[in-house]
Amino acid sequence: MRQRRIAGCLGLVLLLSSSVLAATYSVPEDKQDEQKILFGSASTFEKPAEVDYKEVIMATPEYQSIKKKKVPTGSAKYWILMSQASDHALRTIAGIGDDTDYDLIAVKGFLGELDEPIEATDITEDVLAKLEDE
Repeated sequence: MRQRRIAGCLGLVLLLSSSVLAATYSVPEDKQDEQKILFGSASTFEKPAEVDYKEVIMATPEYQSIKKKKVPTGSAKYWILMSQASDHALRTIAGIGDDTDYDLIAVKGFLGELDEPIEATDITEDVLAKLEDE
């Protein structure tokens, strides 16, 4: 009986300590930029990541089509393909967010440039690999 109480208390202590160890972050409201938050909520998050968005866009088949077919910059076809490339990149990034415990994914450098910088894991290679596997 006594061993069960000790085990129960130990389990409670471990549970409480693990919840205390998980840091919760937030981007100050006046610094939140929806153009730089690609997945998740900047108001509250625990496991941030960052991605080189330009590199991901350039790796999409839509962007590669622009280069291969030499679509003139600024043409209607160019903007349609760039919009599709952006949508494809965002879907892939969101997929990484859904498949992992990263609850915020931002444009590379954004979180580090805050007044109180927030360290984030660079997941660019993971996103590029997922794009390649599609």
